Amino acid sequence: MPSLLTDRRIVVAIALFCCLLWGSAVPAVKIGYGLFAIAPNDTPSLMLFAGARFFLSGLILLAFSALPRKPVAQPPGRLGQLLLLGLISTAGQYLFYYIGLAHTTGVKVSITTSTSTFFSVLLAHFLYQNDRMTPRRIIGCLAGFIGVVVVNLSATGLDLHVTLLGEGFIVIAAALFSLGGVYGKGISAGMDAGVMTGWQLMLGGGVLGLTGLASGGHFGAFVWEAGLLLAYLAALSAAAFALWAMLLKHNPVGSIAIFNCGIPIFGVLLAGLFLGESILEWKNLAALMLVSVGIWLVTGASPKARTA
Repeated sequence: MPSLLTDRRIVVAIALFCCLLWGSAVPAVKIGYGLFAIAPNDTPSLMLFAGARFFLSGLILLAFSALPRKPVAQPPGRLGQLLLLGLISTAGQYLFYYIGLAHTTGVKVSITTSTSTFFSVLLAHFLYQNDRMTPRRIIGCLAGFIGVVVVNLSATGLDLHVTLLGEGFIVIAAALFSLGGVYGKGISAGMDAGVMTGWQLMLGGGVLGLTGLASGGHFGAFVWEAGLLLAYLAALSAAAFALWAMLLKHNPVGSIAIFNCGIPIFGVLLAGLFLGESILEWKNLAALMLVSVGIWLVTGASPKARTA
């Protein structure tokens, strides 16, 4: 199995599938706000929604891992590491993500989320010998960040509607995603990646949901469509995070993280399809082109990372 997870074609297929799942979450979450009657400024209810999603994701993964009798129970010391990972990758990341998503458009979220790629590449440079930065990688990172700026441009210049609660929180969420990926890679060296992901999702989701509930969070409505949507979000998170953790366990961080830029490609298309948002504006197309150039440059920047 580890050898298959280092085969380039399989890695590309799995990574893009994860990006497709995460891209579909952008319109799904925004639709969920309407189905659960959650107002964009109702932070406790946003936290409850996110917590329920990821707690269920963790339960799904741990139950699935227990079927082949993998050791799901963990010692107290390891649970402490998993709790910290859950606080970074789930509770912290999605607290900022859900609030940010409620204050901006799905198209902007999809492209701004791609900054996690460049955070990961920078972290990998300082932590791993085979993931060093090169001039080509630096140019690729700059192209990606310029793409993020371009998507916020209007006819009069930089979009004045850019806010800390919107795009700013999405960037913070992207940084936490990258930090969690690097930290999780170290933990997964000593345990099954699916079990690790299940615990971090359940623990992080539990903290997020309980905090939201204690702060007055609630669902304004709960129709059967909302239940199906929540189940879909939980299932896609379980699949995407587990597969991503497996890829990170068996490959250098930099060689996997760059595929995260596939999220805006899928996210923009799906946001346009399900939310009716414009995807043909010049700034969106230009931003996607810049992000795509960034992927190409970073992908070809580290031959050693690809063969490690």
